[in-house]
Amino acid sequence: MTRYDIKILELVVLRGPNRWSYKPTLEALVDIGLLEECPSNSLPGFVERLIEWLPGLHQHECSYEVPGGFVRRLQEGTWVGHILEHVTLELQSRIGHPAGFGRARGAGATGVYHVVVRITQEDLTRACLLKARELILAAIHAEPFDVPGSLRTLRMLAQSKALGPSTACIVEAARAARIPVAPLEHGNLVLLGQSARQRRIWTAETDSTSAIAESIAKDKDLTKELLSNCGLPVPEGQIVRTLAEAWLAAEEIGVPVVLKPAEGSRGEAVSLAVSTQTEIAAAFERAQQVQSAVIIERYVEGIEHRLLVVGERVVAATRAIQFTVTGNGHDTVCALMASTLGGRESDRWAAEALSDYPTVRRALDLQTLDPNSVPAAGCTVSLHRHAKLGEDVLALVHPDTITLALLAARIVGLDIAGIDIVAGNIEQPLASQQGAIIEVNAGPSLPTHLRQPDGSNNTAGHAVVRHLFPTGEDGRIPLVGITGCTDTTSVAQLLGYLLYLHGRAVGVACAAGIFLGQRCIRQGDGANWSAGQRVLINRTVDAAVIETSPTSLLREGLPYDRCLVGVLTSIEAPTEIVPFGVQNADQMAHVLRTQIDVVLSHGVAVLNADDPAVLALAQYSEGEVLLYSRDKTTCSAIQAALFKGARAVYVDGDALVFAQHNNAERRMLAPCVNAADCLPAAAAAWALGIPFDLIIGAIVGYPVALLDQRTATF
Repeated sequence: MTRYDIKILELVVLRGPNRWSYKPTLEALVDIGLLEECPSNSLPGFVERLIEWLPGLHQHECSYEVPGGFVRRLQEGTWVGHILEHVTLELQSRIGHPAGFGRARGAGATGVYHVVVRITQEDLTRACLLKARELILAAIHAEPFDVPGSLRTLRMLAQSKALGPSTACIVEAARAARIPVAPLEHGNLVLLGQSARQRRIWTAETDSTSAIAESIAKDKDLTKELLSNCGLPVPEGQIVRTLAEAWLAAEEIGVPVVLKPAEGSRGEAVSLAVSTQTEIAAAFERAQQVQSAVIIERYVEGIEHRLLVVGERVVAATRAIQFTVTGNGHDTVCALMASTLGGRESDRWAAEALSDYPTVRRALDLQTLDPNSVPAAGCTVSLHRHAKLGEDVLALVHPDTITLALLAARIVGLDIAGIDIVAGNIEQPLASQQGAIIEVNAGPSLPTHLRQPDGSNNTAGHAVVRHLFPTGEDGRIPLVGITGCTDTTSVAQLLGYLLYLHGRAVGVACAAGIFLGQRCIRQGDGANWSAGQRVLINRTVDAAVIETSPTSLLREGLPYDRCLVGVLTSIEAPTEIVPFGVQNADQMAHVLRTQIDVVLSHGVAVLNADDPAVLALAQYSEGEVLLYSRDKTTCSAIQAALFKGARAVYVDGDALVFAQHNNAERRMLAPCVNAADCLPAAAAAWALGIPFDLIIGAIVGYPVALLDQRTATF
């Protein structure tokens, strides 16, 4: 029997916009060898085994654009490169990380393909692709394959690498609002926005969250004291450290009472409505396992509610419900929770967060279950009644209670807070029913508030994003992206110098190094993704110039999602990057077009009108197009562009001419320099609104400065 193989020749992580997608993707160069002669319908039993193992493939539309389209392709006959794409996507979907984008394209050589899939988590997507290869080969050779075990392994990897649920829903909301997002490699610290306009989040805390306020919120007794001093209703109570003190306090307060650790979170070791000495002893022991100091306080009759305060608004409110799930004999408790909630991605976050909640775990313990248990068919599993997963009641909350929640957050000093309130009827003032604020939480769990009665999603995440970036702000600094096959480094350096003279705290990443202001902080090649990212996470920078080489664009993608100005200098056939399947000028144009694709709608694409291949990409710019040419009289494109209302920069003798469609020209002499060499930078500077006199002055003085101090200027 012929032994087939699928060889992964190279794996490339494209972390930014690239020739395949605006979003991060994984590109595999794959050699299918002898399978090039064996479409799927020629492999005995292969299609049947593949569909049996992964029935979700029935939902893939493929080129037919209807569910079942991919299965139809399998039955008609398609090649393994294409199958590898779809199986990788299906594995990501099965573990709760749907990617939704993939491509399989020939790479030029016989049997060699580019297989591209969108990244959800970098390590996870890579693992899914490698596992997809193993699965396909097992199906081809009619060998056993442990699909459930593989999915468990991938799911564990996903959980170990994933952002926390609160962080994830803020990131989702930021991306929906087209705010740049840069997750760091460690923890849940995520940067939203760029450089000087950057904001930071960590779970549901922001860079405006006070460390003192967070410490106050952790100290439940101190929080109650502050709220009480300001006239807010809180249950009376005290701190105890011995069981004898606990019983004396209970007699003084009056049973039933609540016992909980003085510092804790997520309802850990909280015991409600305990009355007898035996119950108090057990509750006290549970609380002391978390912390020696225990709070005992009056039990407030009513239902728990969680009000979410973001900035100056209460943006969500949930009322606790008794949540139950019914077993089907094959799904875990956590999976049943997610499907009962509705099966959306936000519901998965909520279910995972809730399954790890101490009170829920205790409820499961009492039923000898855990989140990964598989209840028998028809078995009802009761979970703790809690506001962390309840029904939305924001529209019902009495205005006085809204005011109290806002005041509580302000007293503690939190910009984002979860205010836990117990009330019999949330539609009535607390004072009329002896309701009370029982806790103020820093970094509240946002998935609690993702589900809305009107079917909308992620309200909490959007509220946090709008708190950080009020309407009209997008967290972006003026950013100039530069690529092309020639002259890009000199353009980046001169433009950085122009911005510096214009008074901007400019960061430049180019092939000569990384520069901040007049200081070179790193010499060597900086025309790559990592160098560009270093500039964009630096909070001192308020304008950036980033060069990306064609090779870096192929290997890494652009280091930013969009730019205000995109400069493309030239397009030439490559000589050394054939392994990527880019072998001629047309293919290179498709790669470099990415720079034009990412220009913002209110931005400007600066293009070399003397290069027909560059000029042909003007149609892909969402923003304005500004052309430059060495000689207007020989460039018909300049004449046509001016006639149609565009702007252009060209050379006339020793002068640079800045021309507009209404025949308005600004002729600026640039003696002692080769004006043609300064065209791209001059055009980009005009696009940025830098005054003409400053442009010319910088151009005239720039070569001398560069010669005198190469590493101290641009």
